[in-house]
Amino acid sequence: MVEEDPPAGVPEWVVSFGDMMTLLMTFFIMLVSFSEPKKDEKFNALVEQLQRQFGKDISRISMTHGGVMARQASVAKGASQGRAKRQQAMQGGDKEPSVAGEFPRVRMVRPGTQTAVGTVIFFPEGSAELNEQARAELRHQGELFAGKPQKIEIRGHTSLRPTEQGSDSDDGWELAYARSRAVMRFLVDEMDIEAKRIRISVAGPNEPLHLGIDPAKMRENPRVELYLLEEVVNDLSGTAAEREQQYASPN
Repeated sequence: MVEEDPPAGVPEWVVSFGDMMTLLMTFFIMLVSFSEPKKDEKFNALVEQLQRQFGKDISRISMTHGGVMARQASVAKGASQGRAKRQQAMQGGDKEPSVAGEFPRVRMVRPGTQTAVGTVIFFPEGSAELNEQARAELRHQGELFAGKPQKIEIRGHTSLRPTEQGSDSDDGWELAYARSRAVMRFLVDEMDIEAKRIRISVAGPNEPLHLGIDPAKMRENPRVELYLLEEVVNDLSGTAAEREQQYASPN
């Protein structure tokens, strides 16, 4: 009996097996690439593209109403880098109506787990008066902060230079507080921000933005930092039991 020659080519299962192995190898290559990012900008751009394609937002911005929300510092950094990458890769990029926007003119202030994004208002040496540039910046920032449930922190700073004789403030602490009060009054009176959302803190001369003798840099030390916190106003009123009782059903 003469045996028939086997059909030409490879069995069909070999093709499927080869495709499966190729997909597995690609999958493991992606895992290795994600676990050891060599270049932050490329990695963050890739993460943003994946988020866009799959509709997944890993930050707390998706949990709160409004177009501009508080973010974790690390997430905000990645988002800012991703926007910058798109701006370089595309003509005009994607115009994002966020705090940082396509050009992150608003910098991260005092990064940490409770820090969000905001702005910085600069003051002339020895003065607590808001100039027109400061008012314009506060109008812009106030519109972004309006209607949000989070607390707003206003942190006053002065330069290392002692206050001059005859000044309205006895020392840097009083001057820093006066600057914070001026910013608060503008937000409350001009921008209709609820006063209960605002927290004032004072650093005085103890947190200079720059050290040295460069006059241009030294002019940035007298300032007020303004930022949106992750803390929600309602969570800071009374105890948890009292808040639960307040909103409990009468039945």
